[in-house]
Amino acid sequence: MADIPIHVLAVLAATLVAFIIGGLWYSPLLFGSAWMRAAGLTEAQVNAGNKAKIFGLSFLFLLVMALCLERFLAAPEVTLATGSLYGFLTGFGWLFFATGVITLFEQRPWSYLLVNGGYWVVALTAMGAILGGWR
Repeated sequence: MADIPIHVLAVLAATLVAFIIGGLWYSPLLFGSAWMRAAGLTEAQVNAGNKAKIFGLSFLFLLVMALCLERFLAAPEVTLATGSLYGFLTGFGWLFFATGVITLFEQRPWSYLLVNGGYWVVALTAMGAILGGWR
């Protein structure tokens, strides 16, 4: 697998799509209000955050995740369908339930898990579809 080149454009596209999904997911259009309630945040607290740091590091973290997922999906026989499936399994099987463990220990409401874990399932499925389909 070391001889298979990294699909840089696919990694960047997957990163950007996951970033955009997050922007919509946590906006008032979708689950922003539910997320703030579940996380115990006020709109003032959210607005007071260092946006450059939050968005910049979030994009960087998503880039690392996309690069790692791309390496898992680097085999030539991976397709859009298998990429989507593996992305879903990564989001659901690992990140949703990892978020669930944190939710339990932080004694957060179930809505915290559903909003945050749900984002990871959708974002990783989209990333997997892009990375698997970009051949």
